[in-house]
Amino acid sequence: MSLVVTAAFAAPTQPAATTKPPTGETGSAETKGGAPKAPTRELPSPYTPNFTGGARPPPSDKAPDFAYGAYQRGQYVTAFREATKRIEADRKDVAAMTLLGELYNQGLGIRQDAVKAAEWYRLAAAQGEPQAMASLGLMAIDGRGMTKDPKAGRRWLEQAAEAGQPSAAYNLALLLLGSGTDADQARAATLFRKAADAELGPAQHDLGVLYLQGRGVPKDPSKAAEWFRRSADNGDLAGEVEFAILLFNGTGLTKDEPRAARYFLHAASRGNAIAQNRVARLYAVGRGVSKNLVEAAAWNLAAAAQGLSDAWLDQTLTGLTTDERGRAERLAAERANVK
Repeated sequence: MSLVVTAAFAAPTQPAATTKPPTGETGSAETKGGAPKAPTRELPSPYTPNFTGGARPPPSDKAPDFAYGAYQRGQYVTAFREATKRIEADRKDVAAMTLLGELYNQGLGIRQDAVKAAEWYRLAAAQGEPQAMASLGLMAIDGRGMTKDPKAGRRWLEQAAEAGQPSAAYNLALLLLGSGTDADQARAATLFRKAADAELGPAQHDLGVLYLQGRGVPKDPSKAAEWFRRSADNGDLAGEVEFAILLFNGTGLTKDEPRAARYFLHAASRGNAIAQNRVARLYAVGRGVSKNLVEAAAWNLAAAAQGLSDAWLDQTLTGLTTDERGRAERLAAERANVK
């Protein structure tokens, strides 16, 4: 398994195309009235490799911290130079060590070098720096910059999570979910909660999934909806789509179709294919938004361009005129170019 940042473990699955209006049971939006149903959720992947949740190397207690400030501003060459100076002056500067590990790990301002990244992380981790331990754990699990050692990697994650590092708690929770035991599910929920309380959007989404399914925690759609909302507020696309679905259906909170449509539209505009499909269906039937077949076709084309086809929508939109279809194609092309 390569170390790449992936989506949270239970992101909504993409519905398969059918020749008739698909049902919520198959993971597609229900077309009776245009109400999107919750997608089928699959088992989690073992962990989210190299997921840091936006965590950054910790600033030093020494002020001012020019190295970390340069990192935050994207001045990576300066950050590397300043961190190197700091370590030359203080061989126990764990913040500078962690920063150098991050720069080497991501190849920022310096040639990417996993071996050197691991060396700097290891030095900082030996002094108890949680972010360094979290990063080192993931590298050990995947064998980046060192010999692959899942057991050692898990120990680093355990220590980092115990020290309160949110991304370590998150990744450790995903590892535990992979075992499938009730005890591990319960502990995973506790770890997700730690990461979620630190405002890690993917952790908030995944905790919401556990509450929706009753895995590791009592089933509670209201709590699921609340965690999905917080996840959406923190920019997590999977959480935004899940919250929109619950809001549209009135699951765990008061039904509000127009508000749900706004969440779907926001996620669709950010390139989420599932949201684009749902928005297309809403425009096709006029639920939460005014009926608009050109918009429906445009969003359907956008979703299809990402591999999410919908035979029901294709059939529904066959009556468009040549002019309407051309407008839809132009809209879809414009949206595809939005960064």
